[in-house]
Amino acid sequence: MWNSLDFRYWRCVLKRTTMCPDPDIKFFLYTSDSRPGKQVDLRSHSSLRYAGWDPGKKNVIVIHGFNGTESKTPMSFIRQGYTSRGDYNVFTVDWEPLTKFPCYLSALSNTRLVAQCSAQLYSHLTEHGALAKNTHCVGHSLGAHICGMMSNHLSSKQYKIIGLDPARPLIDRYSSSEFRLTRDDAHFVQVIHTNAGALGEEAQVGHVDFCVNGGSYQPGCTGHRLRQARCSHFQSACYFAATISEERQHLGIPCSTSCPKRGRSLGLRPGPSVPMGEDTPDNASGTYCVTIRRSMDCPFS
Repeated sequence: MWNSLDFRYWRCVLKRTTMCPDPDIKFFLYTSDSRPGKQVDLRSHSSLRYAGWDPGKKNVIVIHGFNGTESKTPMSFIRQGYTSRGDYNVFTVDWEPLTKFPCYLSALSNTRLVAQCSAQLYSHLTEHGALAKNTHCVGHSLGAHICGMMSNHLSSKQYKIIGLDPARPLIDRYSSSEFRLTRDDAHFVQVIHTNAGALGEEAQVGHVDFCVNGGSYQPGCTGHRLRQARCSHFQSACYFAATISEERQHLGIPCSTSCPKRGRSLGLRPGPSVPMGEDTPDNASGTYCVTIRRSMDCPFS
């Protein structure tokens, strides 16, 4: 009985099914030639072609986090960054009905189904000729953990995952490695920390981790403490989006592994700088500190 019913309490939706596709989880394809995005139906062998998929381009799967949607900020900044380049097929995962405020507990549970269905999207692409090395997953907050959890449903490891301030509440204490992003989920995992220790994970999660402006609270975020945390949490997506389309790189300097940085010391270490984001070398490793000006912040409301 539980496998066929959803439990709806107030506005919360708790999925009890393990069946994909699911009507509350949608996939859209954006290209440099298509606006708005076109929905992809994995049950149809011709859906990719009709949506405008170019098998000669690279692919990115973008997954939003708690209380988010694929169509609004900050995820739209990432999508626009990739489409402006012209060399990417941009797939977005929209699971908005399953992750609405204040339903964080049910959203946590729903990440398992979202990961399962998103893994089907990944497999659908590779079955139609996409190369694993040319396909990566970018996730913000809970979306970062979904990128990692997709690996539970794939026969071959993903090539690259980029986690944008992976969500921390409850996950840091109660989730096993199977249900969170770890460096074992892909050949290369990059993580960008902007609210570590509050809404974002503070431990070194990936092969390479970037602590931006100390990694905790971003200088352009004001208001009460929760508002500052939410704003800082979102900035990870905005900072990453800036690395996709801009020619100027945001360089990280080797530093100590703790994130966030406390006090005035960043624990800087000798070694070459590494660009953060889209241009990060796939062989990079360790923790790096990045300083970004307040003018680079994106709008938050």
